Amino acid sequence: MASNPVFYPNVSRIPSQPSISDSKKSQGESGIQKGEFDQSLNQAIEKTKLQETKAPSKLDQVSQGLKFSAHATQRLRERQISFDPETMAKMNEAIDKADAKGVQDTLILTDKAALIVSVPNRTVVTAMDKNNLNGNVFTNIDGAVII
Repeated sequence: MASNPVFYPNVSRIPSQPSISDSKKSQGESGIQKGEFDQSLNQAIEKTKLQETKAPSKLDQVSQGLKFSAHATQRLRERQISFDPETMAKMNEAIDKADAKGVQDTLILTDKAALIVSVPNRTVVTAMDKNNLNGNVFTNIDGAVII
């Protein structure tokens, strides 16, 4: 049976077939040819591993477990209230103390602000700056911690 080969002028190989050197470049240790997806996946996995091994910053360590609701975040921005890592650590300690006493919703007073915190959720629900505290009544709390 005679075969009818196809000839490509000025081409050293058929375009749809990889050359031997291309195959060696894309093969893994097992000899299985890896595609572009596999290579991208491996790069993403390596990048994730690097991020996981990177040491967390001091702020990440002290604010770990403490969340801010959307409402609290908005109030903090509006009232230009910010906390340094030391104050964040004190707030975490205050929540731990309130939790140990069985408090569900607590008022935390700092030198800058008053915060209402849901203790079981470790979430700041709202915040008020120190200048606007006079005359306010705080409701729906069952404890307070002054730091």
